[in-house]
Amino acid sequence: MENETILHSPTLESVLMVEETAEKYSGELGNYQLWQKLPRKMMYQTFLVILDYLGKSNKIVIDKEGKIVWIWNPDFIRKLQKKGLIIR
Repeated sequence: MENETILHSPTLESVLMVEETAEKYSGELGNYQLWQKLPRKMMYQTFLVILDYLGKSNKIVIDKEGKIVWIWNPDFIRKLQKKGLIIR
C-alpha cells in the first residue's frame, strides 16, 4: 500500500465499520469475502487501506490461510498497564 496512490482516504466511520466487521467474522474470511460482508459498500482500494492500517496498529493479523483474525483486546492491554508492563 505504501507505494500506491490513495484515491480516496477512509473516513472514521468507514474504519469503524471495517473494525466491527473484522471482529465479528474473525478467523472466518479473507480480504475479499470480508469486504463483501460490509454493511455498506466502499471502494475495495479504500478497504485495503483500512486493512493496512489495522495491521500496522496491531488490531488484525492474517493467518496462514489468508483469513483476517481480530487480535485487539483492550481489556488485556489495561491489565498489562495496571501491572506496569506497558507504559503508554
